[in-house]
Amino acid sequence: MLQRIQTIYLFLAALVSAGLIFVFSIGENNAGEAVFAQDILLVFGLFLASAALSLVTIFLFKNRKLQFVLGRLNIILNLILLGLFVYWSLNISGESNISEKGIGMLIPIISIVFLVLANKAIKKDEDLVKSVDRLR
Repeated sequence: MLQRIQTIYLFLAALVSAGLIFVFSIGENNAGEAVFAQDILLVFGLFLASAALSLVTIFLFKNRKLQFVLGRLNIILNLILLGLFVYWSLNISGESNISEKGIGMLIPIISIVFLVLANKAIKKDEDLVKSVDRLR
């Protein structure tokens, strides 16, 4: 059942997490050069883990409960990434190698929005299946 709306939301979340990190910078270093997510190994790994988890969740359409749990886990992963960005942006000083904030710090927020919409649609499908089972 890959034609459901949550598949589109999960695919968009994976596309945002894996694709936009190469387009938008997360900041600038002290020399004025743009710093992308692939320049920082931890951030790059968290973005790729989020994208991989979204893609894995798409193909678990037969197990909606596990799909819902993995969606929540992906939201938590993106919140950790967002918390890391907030920590870096509040801790900007001469000791940090990122001196200015970039638009790429908003990527986890966009991903979280798509994941919440996907989880809402998964919950709606689960409720529909439960209501049909009650009628039998």
